[in-house]
Amino acid sequence: MDGKLAVIGLGSIGSMALWQASRLTDAVTGFEAHSPAHGRSAVGGDTRLFRMIYLGTPNLYPILERSRDLWAELEAETGQDILTRCGGLSIGAGGGSYISQLLHTAQVNGAGHEILSHEDLTERYPQHRLRPDDVAVYDPNAGVLRTDRAVTAAIAAAEAKGATVHINTPIDSITETDDGVAITSGDRSWIFENVIVASGGWSQRLMPDYLKAHTETRRVFLSWFVARDASQFTPERFPIFSRMYEDRAMYGAPAVDGVTVKATLDGRGTVTDDPDAFPRQLSEAETAETLETVSDFIPGLIPTVVRSDAFPDLYTKDRNPLLGWLSGTSRIYCATGFSGGGFKNATGYGHIAAHEALGKQPIEGLDFVRPERFKTT
Repeated sequence: MDGKLAVIGLGSIGSMALWQASRLTDAVTGFEAHSPAHGRSAVGGDTRLFRMIYLGTPNLYPILERSRDLWAELEAETGQDILTRCGGLSIGAGGGSYISQLLHTAQVNGAGHEILSHEDLTERYPQHRLRPDDVAVYDPNAGVLRTDRAVTAAIAAAEAKGATVHINTPIDSITETDDGVAITSGDRSWIFENVIVASGGWSQRLMPDYLKAHTETRRVFLSWFVARDASQFTPERFPIFSRMYEDRAMYGAPAVDGVTVKATLDGRGTVTDDPDAFPRQLSEAETAETLETVSDFIPGLIPTVVRSDAFPDLYTKDRNPLLGWLSGTSRIYCATGFSGGGFKNATGYGHIAAHEALGKQPIEGLDFVRPERFKTT
């Protein structure tokens, strides 16, 4: 036996599962097909949004609360500045479904929030060009996460506690045996008591058929712009945002580098058959829609895409993650399928995966993420 637990994939969730597992045992090993926080994974793109107000099941809120606390713990443990707490705006038509659903979720969860009228929003955040009926829900606990810094910090923290890390080691197969789980990479093999699969857009290769039928790898793109006046788009003056208007949706983050503002179309991911081979550049249609939307929503950004990229991520049919054992008797634990929305909860998901995979703390109230939900559909 080579250890109690292997974590396959050290990206958004796997790095956090490794860190959390290292707090429980020094017999944990992480495997990364490339290098930590490499630019081709779903970690790429510098930043992700953190927010406590969202559209989704109320069962997600306890994970958000745990994630918020664990981001602070990771910062304290590593001395890294990972979560910039700058607040967040959700902008949409007053009385429309987007704002109404956000407010309902916030009220059910007891999440702190402030309703900004059209006049409030115009006065406080003039960077946004508003329509007459636009209002906003302000999330005071929101912020922007530095993805590459988070992942490398978590891996370093895990290694400091005794975890072993193999980089440039893609896993070819996983096989359950009577005693544990055998994994192979080329001509090398290992046996562990249990295994967490956290390979993001590459996870399908290691999945049983019943999960392959309910998942797909999608190409998600990001875009960045330069501001006409950079001082208006610092984290102190420009919160993260998500905006919906009819068939248009855009989200973004302030200029954490002092230069570029992330402003990206939402909900535009496309299915790809191969996470290693898909177009990284925006198509003409994607560029045109992005420019049209950013010119309409945020006129203070120069309407030229100065940087763009695309990344693979695994989506499930119901857009809820895969977090749990493949079956009641399996030794293989899934932590994947986060459908483009996993990073804000990466520490919380990593905590759940590590504790459950090591048999320390089964978590209740998570039927909506268990892989077995797809066995009957």
